[in-house]
Amino acid sequence: MNREVLAVRHVYFEDLGSLERVLGERGHLVRYLDVGFARIGALNPLAASLMVILGGPINACDDARYPTLSSLAALVEKRINAGLPTLGICLGAQVIARVLGARVYAADEAEIGWTPLTLTEAGRTSPLRHLDGHVTSMLHWHGDTFDLPEGATRLASTPLCENQAFSWGNHVLGLQCHPEVRADRFEPWLIGHAAEIAHAGVDVNALRAATAKHGPCLERQASRMFGDWLDSIDAPAASAMNRP
Repeated sequence: MNREVLAVRHVYFEDLGSLERVLGERGHLVRYLDVGFARIGALNPLAASLMVILGGPINACDDARYPTLSSLAALVEKRINAGLPTLGICLGAQVIARVLGARVYAADEAEIGWTPLTLTEAGRTSPLRHLDGHVTSMLHWHGDTFDLPEGATRLASTPLCENQAFSWGNHVLGLQCHPEVRADRFEPWLIGHAAEIAHAGVDVNALRAATAKHGPCLERQASRMFGDWLDSIDAPAASAMNRP
């Protein structure tokens, strides 16, 4: 069985974080594709068992200034159409929403900081139940948002962002929020996004303190969520293999 996971990374410090440890414990090999250093268009979108599109500080539809986005969208579209597991985080969720025909646009207000998720009924019966606001808070870091794609199921919201998480079929998950963040590797976020933090008027010291407070719990809960989601996408494949 193919155990390779392809992670498309836009900013070096926005990696798989705590989710990478879950993959390692399950014997998956993670390969990062760093946008800007690799030819996205030359990639086989069907080769990896799982593709994860990670975050970044650009608009998912700004092809004119960032032409790699059109190649990435084409890659994601082929995977989704092939029924292959695909996870998008922040910008990645926006790219998936774009591919599924939804509008991606600037939010009324940037959401940077820690706010608990409110789960929908569908979210409470999904792997997202581990991220319920009664159990853990959640890191948010985005200025854009998107409409819920046609055929998608909303799983979670916050007061500033209605579509924090959605599923599409059994193989696609979009997370506008950042469950992958690790508290012990958060300082590069503060340095790398200093201009964005200043523009939003966010207190750096308060954000650092909130991450130290909430981060460890989120890491535990995110690992449980991701493990359950991996089980859910592995189950259909196992069933197909066992058919006579």
